[in-house]
Amino acid sequence: MPGSTDSSTKAMGVLTVGALVVVTAYTVALGSSGWLWFGWVVLGLITLGMVVTRGT
Repeated sequence: MPGSTDSSTKAMGVLTVGALVVVTAYTVALGSSGWLWFGWVVLGLITLGMVVTRGT
């Protein structure tokens, strides 16, 4: 079915959003960590790549 995402893409999306919440909470509570944000950006790019390749 075109436009639908499979369960692994949905799971990556949920993981990415959850990681954003965790990184943001860590930043608010303990201060910013460049490595955490870098890791989140990499995770986000991987998720975006999965979405784009799934859509084609």
